[in-house]
Amino acid sequence: MTASLTLDAVSKRFRGARATAVSNVTLHVAAGSCTAVLGPSGSGKSTLLRLVAGLEAPDSGRVLIGGHDVAGVAAERRGVGMVFQRSLLFPHLSVLDNVAFSARVRGESRRRARAQAAEFLEMVQLRGFGARRVDELSGGQEQRVAIARALAADPAVLLLDEPFSALDPALRADMHALLDELRLTVGPTILLVTHDRDEASRVADRIAVLDGGELQHESDVAGAYRAPSSVRVAELMGARNLIPGVMTDGIHRSELGEIPIPDATAHGPAVLIVRQEDVQLWRSEETPPSQHPLGTPSDGDRSVDAAGRAPLAVETATPAHVAAGWWAGTVESARASGARTDLTVRVTPSVLLHAEVTSAQAPRLGERVALAIPAGAAHVVTA
Repeated sequence: MTASLTLDAVSKRFRGARATAVSNVTLHVAAGSCTAVLGPSGSGKSTLLRLVAGLEAPDSGRVLIGGHDVAGVAAERRGVGMVFQRSLLFPHLSVLDNVAFSARVRGESRRRARAQAAEFLEMVQLRGFGARRVDELSGGQEQRVAIARALAADPAVLLLDEPFSALDPALRADMHALLDELRLTVGPTILLVTHDRDEASRVADRIAVLDGGELQHESDVAGAYRAPSSVRVAELMGARNLIPGVMTDGIHRSELGEIPIPDATAHGPAVLIVRQEDVQLWRSEETPPSQHPLGTPSDGDRSVDAAGRAPLAVETATPAHVAAGWWAGTVESARASGARTDLTVRVTPSVLLHAEVTSAQAPRLGERVALAIPAGAAHVVTA
């Protein structure tokens, strides 16, 4: 069973609290889809999940599952399954009986409940684990059992409250792959709470950004990254190039110069947002600053620099990557993260640009480089 989930102007304030935990949140999750609620600690994410689950009651607004208002419906009767950061398995029951628990509560026979539980264990790749005790499981295995137990209850909506945050990166990647498989085979409606934007983009169809109890942004994954609704959302999504300026007649003017933003409707003070992954970078230690690409680019092929080298951030710059502007700069810092390096480049006395490149190709500190913003990569929001 799968159903849509709708939060209609939901608010919640706890007694004695200075601030509202959740304020006037409206959100729709289509049946069979996955929405990730992303936000910092204390933003109201877990409260929102508890309101859906029936563990808390909203002060105002409605929670609808499959179009039906579930106000007053007990948590166990809402058709909602929930998996927490801790697995919360019953230590006195075997793995199989943990998964069979909901069927037994429904009145199924022990034999039938266990037979169904074995199918769900196989679904989460734990075939043959039914006889084990909970304390014999690894952290990742515990979370797989918790997911199997939640799915065994045949929920209309599956709620995941940071269920993978305590796992190491490899196990977390395995759990993300498992969710992909479950979505193909079972197709549950999923509302996932996380503070990890990489996890949100990996598993969800849409991202809802919550901050201070308020819904700041909701869109598909690409929109959350490249068309955030505010500077705060851009920061929460990890954007590092936030350049203040003024928008007039579709052009953003700042210390970087004039950058056309054809689709922008903003007028007046505005912040230019460019993701560091989108900035193109050319190493240029052998190229005099007066020559392309440190000077004005030619109208010809921009797929290589003057020394014949391809840009580091992309394999090939095609005509679709025609840049809105070029800048010369000096590398001031380089922070490696795995196979990627985040560079900070000084392009004016007061403006730094960030570019992300492969660590193997990262330029040296102090090296002169050329930077370009591809057409269509820049976004503006009202300041």
